[in-house]
Amino acid sequence: MKLLVFQHVACEHPGSLRMFLRREGIEWDVVQLDEGGQIPNLADYDALWVMGGPMDVWDVEEHPWLITEKAAIRTWVRDLQKPYLGLCLGHQLLADALGGTCGPQRPAEIGVLDVELTAAGRTDPLMQGLPAQQKCLQWHGVRVAQAPDGAEVLASSPDCPIQAMRIGTNAWSMQYHVEVEPDTVDNWAAIPAYHDALVNTLGSNGTSELRAAASAQMPQFLKSAETLFGNFMRAVRC
Repeated sequence: MKLLVFQHVACEHPGSLRMFLRREGIEWDVVQLDEGGQIPNLADYDALWVMGGPMDVWDVEEHPWLITEKAAIRTWVRDLQKPYLGLCLGHQLLADALGGTCGPQRPAEIGVLDVELTAAGRTDPLMQGLPAQQKCLQWHGVRVAQAPDGAEVLASSPDCPIQAMRIGTNAWSMQYHVEVEPDTVDNWAAIPAYHDALVNTLGSNGTSELRAAASAQMPQFLKSAETLFGNFMRAVRC
């Protein structure tokens, strides 16, 4: 198996999922789109992961490569029908690429917050073995407002009804972060846009408060990441 990863900022990589890739001996290539990375021949890969980033799906004038990326996602999911996993921005890009809509998240969701699986989520292959209600790291000011036609909503929260979705039988995405590691909060808080959003939402002590909240949940974060990774790989190999 060969995995392709789209990244939009260096510190938003596959995070804790990398140790499971190493354990399984899975080869993976990264395209750092914000640094001018070029999307390779999609036919050479078996799965695509699209990570988060500080830009928004509509920032195409500032980041014109978003247009190319959305086209690649559309080709991957609709035409090639290969396995896809999108996190945060990757969740929003999947919706936007396939005809859904995104809009401002009001209020912004930043913190360790509850996410609940829907009835569809409780039976979905990707979510097997995960708690019906779980604490997740959230850090977003944009949400999927309308899912693409045919999408199944797999998880929800009071302020963000489309926390996770599946499109067809090959594409999954989540607004929340499953890839959290012990240094994630500090790494992301070093990005000015993320830091500003954090302070605006949680106050001047937001970084330390979020670090503490994430640390308290880290064992569950890592356990959930391993479960989700195993579920995704089983789906890929079916």
